[in-house]
Amino acid sequence: MAGLYIHVPYCAKRCIYCDFFTSTNQKSKAAYVDAVCKELILRKDYLKGESLRTIYFGGGTPSQLSANNFERIFDTVFTYYNTDKCEEITLEANPDDMTPEYVHSLQSLPFNRVSMGVQSFQPEDLIFLNRRHDRQQAIDAVATCKANCLSNISIDLIYGLPGQTPEQWSQNLDEAIALKVPHISAYHLIYEEGTKLTKLKSAGKVLPVSEEFSEDFFTLLIDKLSKAGYLHYEISNFAQPDCFSKHNSAYWDETTYIGIGPSAHSFDGNSRQWNIASMKHYLSGIETGVPNVEKELLDANTKYNEYIITGLRTMWGVRLDKIEEKYGLEKKNFCLAQADTYIKNNLLLHHENSLKLSAKGIFISDRIMSDLLYV
Repeated sequence: MAGLYIHVPYCAKRCIYCDFFTSTNQKSKAAYVDAVCKELILRKDYLKGESLRTIYFGGGTPSQLSANNFERIFDTVFTYYNTDKCEEITLEANPDDMTPEYVHSLQSLPFNRVSMGVQSFQPEDLIFLNRRHDRQQAIDAVATCKANCLSNISIDLIYGLPGQTPEQWSQNLDEAIALKVPHISAYHLIYEEGTKLTKLKSAGKVLPVSEEFSEDFFTLLIDKLSKAGYLHYEISNFAQPDCFSKHNSAYWDETTYIGIGPSAHSFDGNSRQWNIASMKHYLSGIETGVPNVEKELLDANTKYNEYIITGLRTMWGVRLDKIEEKYGLEKKNFCLAQADTYIKNNLLLHHENSLKLSAKGIFISDRIMSDLLYV
């Protein structure tokens, strides 16, 4: 079973923290849809006949595409890929796009999950982040999706904004819980190179929150969502039982996937490749039948390191027998030796041939993962 990711780069306007490949110029949209359909056909053998378990439209803002755009893409997918066992088809969306008219237009399409970029319910946060929607639009969008049989909803939240207090973050979490959505993703604000946010920081116009506040935010996140019945199944992801993101979970367990569209990444088990992050060069490569891609072959050390980083982020952790089977006894022994101090200090749990972060260990997960890497 494999995954299909389709990158939709269009945004009505750019958020100050975003470093993904996006564009506010939508003049190329028709050519983009043509190219996506052509790339799907050109690369139909990449997965070697594996059935698709998940399809995910990410961005950017996929909800900037019309129902007709999606229909063309789905027609191509269903013609050239095995979708008989496909379980989850996700649309990333902005709340203000999810009007009753737009959601109704999606009814004939096979979407069964929506991931909505809410980020905050506080007006000042939304203005600062340069988001397009307001609090009420986010609430209304969730209600509209539910009314149109799209109840498998995930919302994204961001915490650690400049000047944010634990009380404000607690209010955001209360609002999210009140929506009764089955999945919530929450990410600490990151100052990525080249973003407007980082330029503001460099100019001294914004000040990152303290490490103490960051820990308070994370503690609140875990406590409130756990009490509300959400399972903390990945460092940044919480879900009601049986509502985990199947597509994202596949990234964490080494499932193969194909990425379509500019800047999209693919993984075949032995290598990663990615399309060039340029609309002009992406379109020209697809037009000539020779996609502009870069590729990285993964050696055994890299594969082991990626398994440690992705596996320890989840509630299932890493399997020591899997490490021995796939990467050798030396790597297993190395992992256990490096983990020993963390196990003794109850930061890592060693149980039934697996290692996973404890409730305390999750707060220093980056340090633990780094120490378990084979360099």
